[in-house]
Amino acid sequence: MTMTDLFRHRMAAAVKAAQPLARGKVTGAVGLRVTVSGLEARVGDLLRLGDGPDALFAEVAALDGERLSCLPLGPLAGIGAGTPVTSTGGPLRVPVGPDLRGRILDGLGRPMDGGPPLRGELVGIEAAPPSAMERQLVDAPMPLGVRVLDTLVPCGRGQRIGIFAGSGVGKSSLLSMITRGTSAEVNVVALVGERGREVREFIEHDLGPEGLARSVVVIATSDAAPLVRLRAGAVATRIAEYYRDEGADVLLLMDSVTRAAMAQREVGLSVGEPPATRGYPPSVFAMLASLLERAGPGARGSITGLYTVLVEGDDHNEPIADAARSILDGHIVLDRKLATAGHFPAVQALDSISRVANRITTPQQRADATELRRLMAAHREVRELVEIGAYVPGTNPEADRANAIWPHITAFLRQDLDERVTPEQAWAALHAIATAT
Repeated sequence: MTMTDLFRHRMAAAVKAAQPLARGKVTGAVGLRVTVSGLEARVGDLLRLGDGPDALFAEVAALDGERLSCLPLGPLAGIGAGTPVTSTGGPLRVPVGPDLRGRILDGLGRPMDGGPPLRGELVGIEAAPPSAMERQLVDAPMPLGVRVLDTLVPCGRGQRIGIFAGSGVGKSSLLSMITRGTSAEVNVVALVGERGREVREFIEHDLGPEGLARSVVVIATSDAAPLVRLRAGAVATRIAEYYRDEGADVLLLMDSVTRAAMAQREVGLSVGEPPATRGYPPSVFAMLASLLERAGPGARGSITGLYTVLVEGDDHNEPIADAARSILDGHIVLDRKLATAGHFPAVQALDSISRVANRITTPQQRADATELRRLMAAHREVRELVEIGAYVPGTNPEADRANAIWPHITAFLRQDLDERVTPEQAWAALHAIATAT
């Protein structure tokens, strides 16, 4: 920093310190909403409710004349009518920098691993997506280390893909495999609305020291305030954007985008939005589009986004799943029947698709993947007939071939949690099955 820059910085700090401190007061609290009057602020600004170390922070969510509707970042216990309110002067900011690797943060970007304070530039958590004309093309594969995904549902560098499944089907375990097996330079993992019991288990057992060393983990458990759960996804995305802008290829994993949408529903309904589709207000779908569009390739570097979508009642056409599928560049479907049968990962390859597969694979690779899909589809058509003994061999040559090599196909689709597979090994195994007679 030059002497001129230092002088300007100190002058700006002195002018800010010399400004009179504006104070408002709490005028009401209903449910998750706190109303404040006597203070000028903008939507998104962070306010301090109360004085001293026990002060509670709240974010301005809506304006109604001179009255501010705010949502707290913690429990409201101790807040009453007349509690003094001061503005922090801007929105929530988080530090970004190279020292974030290997760190575990809460939903507001604060360290929760007992490590040293974070160093780096303070930035706002909201950012505009790269311009559509400035984005690079998705034309190179991003290996994930999972055989069935790297071949039948290949992911490109800068692609955004959803993992759709009901609860307890293996989404978190699949994410842990991807985190350890991917070739990405940096992993940013956002655990939004997770059970508190599973967080440490995921970090120590699923992620492991090797995966954590090149990852940044952002956690907002299910008991956190709705606004904290909502902001956790934006914090993780902002950290990923920092590394992307530095030229790195980042893998952003969010589990789950559905819980972020549920948090936005609580926020929207609390400030008076009307419920629309299945109780979700319009802001939920606007939030999904703005959040998911921030991932992808940039002018330099890329963010490959993998977002888990928790489908309610295994209904893959419920509003959040349908909206996410329309925005994302592909979807991976996990099947409960496969999971209960001990088939891991429980990927239903025939129902999964990558919209960039043709641009990141060779003609031979596409031919092998298409052949395996044809065999799997033929086997599915006659499976019930085979099980009851009603199928007559020779009726369907493709089904006969699929039935003959089905044990090899099943072995290819399965993969142990600790098994590492390179892209070359995955494609070689697929070619051997596709050309088997």
